[in-house]
Amino acid sequence: MPQHTVSTALIACTFGAAPSNLQILPTNMVKCGNQPAGNIMDHIPMVNIMPFGMCNAPANPAVIAATSAAMGTPTPAPCIPATSAPWAPGSATVMLGNMPALNSTSKCLCNWAGEISIGMPGQVQTAIA
Repeated sequence: MPQHTVSTALIACTFGAAPSNLQILPTNMVKCGNQPAGNIMDHIPMVNIMPFGMCNAPANPAVIAATSAAMGTPTPAPCIPATSAPWAPGSATVMLGNMPALNSTSKCLCNWAGEISIGMPGQVQTAIA
């Protein structure tokens, strides 16, 4: 059963070079495992989702520019997350702040074709469906 995802969860992008931590602001005033609990709307770049080191996504304009400057040699560029859609699917049974709670099986898509997944939810005491 999936776990409720909280602030400090370990997340990774398929095109990122390093994992990152999910940052959840305490706006919903709900804690789980002594950390602010998340919902599917916690997907804001540079607020909730921090950079993943270097980006290798061929659709990223910064990677395209770096590759062009290197005369066609694939060249990564610094990651700047671009997530415009919420996490999906979220919990089917638990609502948090009038939105589905974020669970450890949820995914978030980057505009440059990367898929962000939750590796470690930040706590393991509370499971949600």
